[in-house]
Amino acid sequence: MTTASSKSAAGSKIRRTRRTGRRDPLAVKLLKQDHREVENWFDEYEQLESDSEKLELFKKIALALKVHTQIEEEIFYPEERGQIEDDMLDEAYVEHAGAKKLIAEIEAMAPGDEFYDAKVKVLGEYIKHHVKEEEQPGGIFAQAKKGDEDLDATGERLKARKAELMAKLGGAKAH
Repeated sequence: MTTASSKSAAGSKIRRTRRTGRRDPLAVKLLKQDHREVENWFDEYEQLESDSEKLELFKKIALALKVHTQIEEEIFYPEERGQIEDDMLDEAYVEHAGAKKLIAEIEAMAPGDEFYDAKVKVLGEYIKHHVKEEEQPGGIFAQAKKGDEDLDATGERLKARKAELMAKLGGAKAH
């Protein structure tokens, strides 16, 4: 019994290490961290009942998504064009456009309005689909990691631009 549980624990530890992305280059690691943060916020949103809490959390989600899509579109996607299948990148841009449109619709509403919660839920599902496209085997991140680009250097540019945008957009949102 001890041997089987030790073996099982060791096996799961190996898998867990692989999945945490410890070996991912900085660009992929940072983008995945953004994905996990927003996924958690969407899950948290589902539990909220107060309109004011929903509004505050949605503002965080919207800011994070706006910044994330912008750094991907300004830095990651253009630098990886040629490393990643064109169709896959084109779809990612279209998915971003759809998410931005839905974010704008939600921002024009107030919690409690008809379809507000439904739109937030659909946005979350849309983002989960997009994340899967980027993170799945053979997806955008996997193809980028097989390419010639220095994804650690790209990660440094992503990190700097993200900090700049969070300060600019986050500061503008403060009331």
